[in-house]
Amino acid sequence: MPFVKRPFHVEKPTKAFLFIMKQFNFTQGEAQRLIAKGRILIDGKSIYYTGEIIEGDIEVVYFEPKSRGVKPIFVDKNFLVFDKPSGVLVHPNTMATEYSMLDEVRTHSGQNANGTHRIDMETSGLFLASRHKDAERFLKGSFEKRNIQKSYLAWVVGELKEPFMVEESISVRKDYTTCKHKVEISDEGKSAKTEFIPLEYDAELDTTLVECKPYTGRLHQIRIHLFHVKHPILGDPIYGTSFEDSDKYLDMTISDDERFIATGATRLMLHANSLYFPYGATYHIKSRVDFREAKGEICPKDKRLFYK
Repeated sequence: MPFVKRPFHVEKPTKAFLFIMKQFNFTQGEAQRLIAKGRILIDGKSIYYTGEIIEGDIEVVYFEPKSRGVKPIFVDKNFLVFDKPSGVLVHPNTMATEYSMLDEVRTHSGQNANGTHRIDMETSGLFLASRHKDAERFLKGSFEKRNIQKSYLAWVVGELKEPFMVEESISVRKDYTTCKHKVEISDEGKSAKTEFIPLEYDAELDTTLVECKPYTGRLHQIRIHLFHVKHPILGDPIYGTSFEDSDKYLDMTISDDERFIATGATRLMLHANSLYFPYGATYHIKSRVDFREAKGEICPKDKRLFYK
């Protein structure tokens, strides 16, 4: 479990932040942030004042990374790039999250390393992480300024023959009583633009491998744009399947077999394939995964529910 709670005994009256700095080799800022989150407990209750004097028995909750052997495919003095497996979070949702890419990031580069962007849990592919705080600020700022270009690969329903652009505004939904989509196409939403380039078509599975280039960074942008043009991504448990099956997926009550037939694949067939960005030099990093091989995870077309 990455978040652990450990008992400590403080021999002499000490300011809380000084104890954390010495015990964990943290900077003052890191120690103060940990305390401000309520991670020091005395008699089972959190303290939040960083200068509080502590003595005797206390407990500290902190992140202790546990690697599962995912190694970076590119290492620079400022950043790391991983090929994230599908099904792995990039960051813990709660302190009960057993594993995320943050475990690998901090195993390889220490306490100050951090992820710099979001990728959906089921999306595989390139994940960019900073190795220190200055790099984190720079890379997150680069994403915000759209200085980092990303491209994805997706296996989608049906045949696509020509490149095309989707420029449909996207808004976040607030009511999930009739639809489990987290976002929707709406004139009242934020502008969004995605380019799609068909690469190959598999007639037996009736699926096209598409390169996807988002020019904006809206939530679920590629997924909703492909759904909008009636070529949803295979394996998508939210867009392109029934309300009931989406609900079961979100409640974690859908079986693997049900999900395979209802969505058309074992997982969301979306892969972050390349990153292009300046950081002193200009970097163009490509995934080492051959996403064409993921076609083996697609359900035969005559068994897929949305073909009926």
